[in-house]
Amino acid sequence: MKKLQPHLMVGEGDVAECVLIPGDPKRVELMAEHLTQAKKVGENRQFVTVTGWYKDMRVSIVSSGIGVPAMLITLEELYKLGCKKLIRVGTTGALKKNIQLGDLVIATATVRTDGGTLAYAPAGYPAVADWRVVKALVEVCTAKRVKFHEGIVWTNDAYYAESTQDAKKWEEMNVLSVEMESSALFVFSSIKRTMAGSILVVDGNLALERKRVKFWRDKPRMIRSF
Repeated sequence: MKKLQPHLMVGEGDVAECVLIPGDPKRVELMAEHLTQAKKVGENRQFVTVTGWYKDMRVSIVSSGIGVPAMLITLEELYKLGCKKLIRVGTTGALKKNIQLGDLVIATATVRTDGGTLAYAPAGYPAVADWRVVKALVEVCTAKRVKFHEGIVWTNDAYYAESTQDAKKWEEMNVLSVEMESSALFVFSSIKRTMAGSILVVDGNLALERKRVKFWRDKPRMIRSF
């Protein structure tokens, strides 16, 4: 019998080397529309896994759920199965007034104010995306003529505790947006020597005090632009 990972409930051969990681399991279904021979290979709790082909590349899509702890569980189990290229595809709240709802943010690094990554590396350890993944994301956004912003984002644990004061502080340090998972991806991947990146749809703007919206459900075109 195939040995399954305890949370993702997938085993050897179920997932590809290249993995896209949204948060919401419903996003897996939307993203899987772009794959051929897509097959759901695992579903447990918030973790849904689909594997298929995009052109000539085998790709998996795995939902992590919300926050750094859930992302770290996802990453640990994917790493044990040999996954080497990991890209978070999620949402983010803008911290700058010039960033509009629906824009994309490509994270080059994150400010770490989460708790989970401290179990992996001290506070001074950088959370940085792989430059090759960043380059690839920039190139595809440029080719598709999609509006995007490239730079540092802020990973925070407390969604409802984010304030306009926090937004102003980080915006003054040229931080583009806030989200809840990328620091885990970058720290883990740096330690394990895998390739990682993060591309995010802006679904709110703290600088403009605009509430976050349901882009992935109401405006799936943002996914389908790729």
